[in-house]
Amino acid sequence: MKLRVEDLDVGYGDMQVLWDVSLDIRDEDSVVALVGPNGVGKTTLLKAIAGLQKPTAGKVELFDEDITHLRAEQIVKQGFVYVPEERNLFNDMPVRRNLKMGSFTERESFEETLQEVYEMFPVLEERREQRAGTLSGGEQQMLAIGRGLMAQPKLLALDEPSGALAPQLAERVFDKIKEISDDTTVLLVEQHVDRALELADRAYLLENGRVETEGTGEDLLRSDHIKNAYL
Repeated sequence: MKLRVEDLDVGYGDMQVLWDVSLDIRDEDSVVALVGPNGVGKTTLLKAIAGLQKPTAGKVELFDEDITHLRAEQIVKQGFVYVPEERNLFNDMPVRRNLKMGSFTERESFEETLQEVYEMFPVLEERREQRAGTLSGGEQQMLAIGRGLMAQPKLLALDEPSGALAPQLAERVFDKIKEISDDTTVLLVEQHVDRALELADRAYLLENGRVETEGTGEDLLRSDHIKNAYL
């Protein structure tokens, strides 16, 4: 099992956001989608797995090791990398320096991994000396994903990677996610529910802080509830 979340409760102060959330990412899964309306806890769940928000109950296992109480940097070293919706780029730093910041756990293989990222995102090599803050929205998203890949993740969590992008750019991002999933498992939170489910081997619907439905991506695409509420 690549990832197992068991009965997770997460909140902020007195406000509980997630109740008894459980999900699995199995060895055969390449893309697992987490879908649902805004504000139901999808980002909170990713942050809890990544060690950025501590659960009040439950357990998280990554490759059969308990990571529930590890620090965020330790979880990166275990192979889980989270790319937030906000991207959190260093806007005044050039592209290459941003990518180097992502390789803090894998410094010895920096140049080799950098070339792999450049091959996947050629525009980043073209812009390597350009400040991140001057890139287009699509280029910034590719840089955020590329920086995540610099840590050589075994499981890459992407939070709304197509957010605020024009449809044509969003499609390019989905194409890249598919390419990434050939080698790296992707946990995908995405507002374009149809595209996320088309990519997904397995999917979970989160509503009101709870997992309401799970199944293959194809199963959820056929669901009348999903069709009526999200498509």
